[in-house]
Amino acid sequence: MKQKIYSFIYYKILGWKTNVTVPNFDKCVVCAAPHTSNLDLFIGKLYYGAIGRKTSFMMKKDWFFFPLGLIFKAVGGIPVDRSRKTSLVDQMVAVFAQKKIFHLSITPEGTRKANPNWKKGFYYIALKANVPIVLIGIDYTTKTITSTKSLMPSGDIEADMKEIKLYFKDFKGKHPENFTIGNV
Repeated sequence: MKQKIYSFIYYKILGWKTNVTVPNFDKCVVCAAPHTSNLDLFIGKLYYGAIGRKTSFMMKKDWFFFPLGLIFKAVGGIPVDRSRKTSLVDQMVAVFAQKKIFHLSITPEGTRKANPNWKKGFYYIALKANVPIVLIGIDYTTKTITSTKSLMPSGDIEADMKEIKLYFKDFKGKHPENFTIGNV
């Protein structure tokens, strides 16, 4: 039932399309870009629901107060505690170890502004949890979300990050001026 609602809103009301060839892994880190607007989370959640998958995302634990906390958790939000002695990577790896099925979505830019120095936490989470990274590109000009590539982190972060960034080079965010892959 949920998938039908997501599909109706995503495809019929909003007019978006999908291009998905990546398998539905039990566990993966979803690397989604470009992230140039607050709408990206909404569109992305609708997309993922429309293709019959569920994804989670990290958010500062400070936002999980009543009643917002109930809403964020219901849509896949995971409260993270940056003050804990364990690293954020270790916290997420522990979540992967506890779950049979788990997709964690992360925007690598770490901001909605142009940032050539992408955050690498998503990579280290996937590497340490031994799960694939699924690349999902959002293109507002064609109203299409594309997921045609995944990769297992090799440990050679420079080579893997170059491959990841190049995948996103042709996608246009809602505010294209706020996205860059930097020099690759």
